[in-house]
Amino acid sequence: MLAISACNMTPLISGKDVLHAKICIVDYDLVCAAGVGLPAVRAALVQQRTGLKPNDFPECALETYIGRVAAVDEYVWPEADLEWKSRNNALVELALQQGTLLESLARIRDRVGASRIGLVMGSSTSSIDRAEAAYRVQREQGSVPEEFLRLKVLNPHAPAFYTAHRTGIAGPCVTLSTACSSSAKVFATAARWLNAGIVDAVLVGGADSLCLTVLYGFHSLQLVSSKLCSPFDESRDGINLGEGAGFALLTREDLAQGEGAILLSGYGESSDAHHMSHPHPEGEGARLAMRQALAMAQLQPEQIDYVNLHGTSSRVNDFVEGNLMAQVFPTGTPMSSTKGWTGHTLGAAGIVEAIIALDTFHTGLLPGTLHCKRVDPEIALQLTQDNRQGAPLHVMSNSFGFGGNNASLIFSRAEVGV
Repeated sequence: MLAISACNMTPLISGKDVLHAKICIVDYDLVCAAGVGLPAVRAALVQQRTGLKPNDFPECALETYIGRVAAVDEYVWPEADLEWKSRNNALVELALQQGTLLESLARIRDRVGASRIGLVMGSSTSSIDRAEAAYRVQREQGSVPEEFLRLKVLNPHAPAFYTAHRTGIAGPCVTLSTACSSSAKVFATAARWLNAGIVDAVLVGGADSLCLTVLYGFHSLQLVSSKLCSPFDESRDGINLGEGAGFALLTREDLAQGEGAILLSGYGESSDAHHMSHPHPEGEGARLAMRQALAMAQLQPEQIDYVNLHGTSSRVNDFVEGNLMAQVFPTGTPMSSTKGWTGHTLGAAGIVEAIIALDTFHTGLLPGTLHCKRVDPEIALQLTQDNRQGAPLHVMSNSFGFGGNNASLIFSRAEVGV
C-alpha cells in the first residue's frame, strides 16, 4: 500500500502498488450535458458546442450556467423499479443503456460468473435530490410519504446499490466519495483488486446529479460563476456545475480476448490535506499523484501525448494547477480542460474526463479548452485552446478534489505495452 507523510509529502511505498499484469479497458460510455452517449459527446467536442445553459434548475434562483442532462428529466421509471427512483440513479441508468456496455458485461459474466466481477462507484451527492424532495413534501404535508423512505436510495452508497441491482454483479461492491476525485480513484481500486486476484473483472463508474444542496453550497463558497466557465482564462471567476455518469469495464488481458485496445498503465493517488477546499499552494499533492502514475507506467512526462486537466475555472485552482503543469511537462504537451463542455460534474468528473481522455485513442481528437480566449498571463501553462488531431500513445487524466484528494490516471494503447 501507499502511505503519505503529510509533513513533507514523501511517498512511502512498500512495493505492492505495481501493475503486475496488463489491465485492459474493454468498453466504456458516458452521459453528460455535452451529450447522452459517446457519439453525441464526440459530436459536441468536434463542433465545440457547449452543453452548458443558463440555470433553469427547479426552485433555484442562482444566476449561473449549469450542465443539466435533459434526458434525466424525461426518464420514466418502470413500475417495478420505482423504489430506486432518484435523479442520480436515472443518470446511472442512462449511462448503462449507452453503447455496448451491458453486452460487454454479459460476455464477461458468462466467462467468469457474476461473483467474480467487482463494482467500484464514485459519487459525492448520491441521491440528495430525493432527500430535498422529501423535506419539501414534509413542509407542505406535515409528514414524509412512504415513497421517499428508501434506505438504499437515501444512502451515500446508492449509486453502487442500484448498479449492482441493475447489472447483477455479485462480487465486491464499494462507493468512493473523495469529492472531485471520487470516480478517478475507482480505476486504482479496480487495478488493486485485479492484481490481487480478488476478481477477474471490474465495472468502474461514477455518477453525480445536480441538486439544490450542491448549487447553493458552492455558491456559499463564492465559487459559482454567473458567466460561462472559462478554464485558465484571465477573466475566469468561478465554476459552472454539471451532472453526469459514466462507466468503464476493466479486465485482465487474458480475459479481454482482443477487446482491450486500451490499457490502464498507471495511476497515482495522494491526500495532502492542506485545506478543506483550497489546493496546496504549490500543488505538492497533485505533483505526487502524477509522479506516482508516471513511475508506475514507466514513462517520462515528455511521453504523455495529451493531458485532460482538472481545470475548474476557479481563480485559485487554475492558478495552482496551471503553474504546476508547466513545471512538470515540457512545452508543447497538449493539455486542456473539457469542463467548458460539461461543467464541473463533481463526483462524476473523474470518470467523465477519463473517458474523454481515453477516447482520444479512438477518435484522434485532442480537445481544446472551450471559452478560454486569453490564458491568464500569471499562469505559465501553455494551454491547448483549440481542438487538434493526433495519434496519442499515452494520455493522462487528472482529478484534484477538496481536502487535497488527488488522482492521476494514465492510459496507453495496448500495442505500446507497459
